[in-house]
Amino acid sequence: MFDGKAIVSAVAVKSLYKIFGSRPAEAVRRLEGGAPRAEALAGLPATTAAVVDATFEVRPGEIFVVMGLSGSGKSTLIRTLNGLLRPTSGSVEIDGVDVGSLKPAALRKLRREKISMVFQHFALMPHRTVLENAGYALEVAGLPKAERRERAMEAIRMVGLEGWEDKLPQDLSGGMRQRVGLARALAAGTDILLMDEAFSALDPLIRREIQDQLLELQAELGKTIVFITHDLNEAMRLGDRIAVMRDGRIVQIGTAEEILTDPANDYVQRFVADVDRTRILTASSVMEKPHSVVDVNAGPRVAAHALRQTQTSVVYVTGSQKRFLGTVTEDEVGRALRAGRPNLDGYVTTGQVRTVHADTAVADLFAEVAESTHPVAVLDDRDRLAGVIPRITLLSALGGLADSPTTTETADAVPVAAAGKGEPA
Repeated sequence: MFDGKAIVSAVAVKSLYKIFGSRPAEAVRRLEGGAPRAEALAGLPATTAAVVDATFEVRPGEIFVVMGLSGSGKSTLIRTLNGLLRPTSGSVEIDGVDVGSLKPAALRKLRREKISMVFQHFALMPHRTVLENAGYALEVAGLPKAERRERAMEAIRMVGLEGWEDKLPQDLSGGMRQRVGLARALAAGTDILLMDEAFSALDPLIRREIQDQLLELQAELGKTIVFITHDLNEAMRLGDRIAVMRDGRIVQIGTAEEILTDPANDYVQRFVADVDRTRILTASSVMEKPHSVVDVNAGPRVAAHALRQTQTSVVYVTGSQKRFLGTVTEDEVGRALRAGRPNLDGYVTTGQVRTVHADTAVADLFAEVAESTHPVAVLDDRDRLAGVIPRITLLSALGGLADSPTTTETADAVPVAAAGKGEPA
């Protein structure tokens, strides 16, 4: 059944409905017409539509956050992913396998091999030690004691509980208990983690520590995580993408930046109204295209032409594979011209411009912009010049980011940037 063939999506949900109560098929028929939940269920007593027409995919290695208020259907949704609840209509696929079509034995096998779950209230067995709790899934799977001890201890070390393996849950703080729950999921060795309000019972400071640890573990392990939360800040902090639910429906799916800058409707806009955008939005959201870029092997006449064409006082210089090297000012260009230099090598400096990466939070840009003589250079993950951030652009961002420079460019890059070695006529 699990033949290891390449699957584009780790989790694929299509037109999923979950109806509780009487006449579920009739409820689905009405909801398929797009009627609001209350209207569609009118006259169907004791019937609840928990999930309505949910469609999404989760990519391997992604943290996919499902966010919504109480009653939005998010917890019901996650329980359909591992077969705890069977869909009324639609499908859930895990690595290409339709969960709803599996018989009990095959479903248990899929859970054991593919999916682990971390619960809100820890779900630890009070009479078992930390080590025994962490290795419980391995015990159920029938692994030898020595192997499950080794794997459980490795997971315990990952979550920072080494030295506590012989303690009982009653000896632990709430944050430590949740770490045990996470260790149990990691020890199971599954590719997919389902986390249902996993950090909601924790105090804010402990909650942030556990979030940090989850992000560190994810960077190391690359699990596929579906994370349920009602906390918008948590969703924005953890999610590679976020699905916003309301009344059983998914009303928007996107990155934190996409949801903040382009909310799908008034509900999402109100939902995100109080978010500190400077902590979520990044340099890539506010950067502009640089006014002038030249290759280091271009002659000073190319740089002088770029300065005249753009009416600026600085040229951004790139080298091999378009990596950013620094800047050349008009004074340095003049010296290179007088010296008859064939290229800009030796005239490029880094002291007058600061650099940041594209994923740097806007809140962390202010010091860099203040200390940079020229617009800050924004680099991609290969240290190529992706854009620049002038001071006025950052001030506009503070005013609400109403006019995103990513969609309103102030100037195009000079065509000679790609020309490199040639001198203009």
